[in-house]
Amino acid sequence: MALEIERKFLVKDGAWRNEQGTKYRQGYLNTDEERTVRVRTMDDKGYLTVKGVPRGAVRMEYEYEIPKVEAEAMLDDLCEKPLIEKIRCKIEHKGLVWEVDEFLGENSGLIVAEVELESEDQEFVKPEWIGEEVTGDPKYFNANLIHYPYNRW
Repeated sequence: MALEIERKFLVKDGAWRNEQGTKYRQGYLNTDEERTVRVRTMDDKGYLTVKGVPRGAVRMEYEYEIPKVEAEAMLDDLCEKPLIEKIRCKIEHKGLVWEVDEFLGENSGLIVAEVELESEDQEFVKPEWIGEEVTGDPKYFNANLIHYPYNRW
């Protein structure tokens, strides 16, 4: 079984802006409480991802590469709207890779950082630009941002 162990934080300032990011487009085929099914494109790739219910910072995750043209068709024709669009920067800090997502469109202004861990209780050093932890707050789940975009909070 594939497990994702991830902690999510708000970003305090722009000190992280030293990397060039990658544009992501993603949408959801299913946003049920028990599971989400996500379609994503980035660069020249497409992905289909199935995620289970978060239990703290842990949840089941299965991800499969699919042809980008098929992912784009699903995003345009099948996924719930609005789509999630964001620029992701990957930043190494003290042995871990932080993924900083700067959201666009209806979620413009929202910037969150995620770090994947080996275990839920793994200790790590946060960069100085990391703010409040929002790991367990469902309003920051990407799947919920399609129903309640940041610009409506």
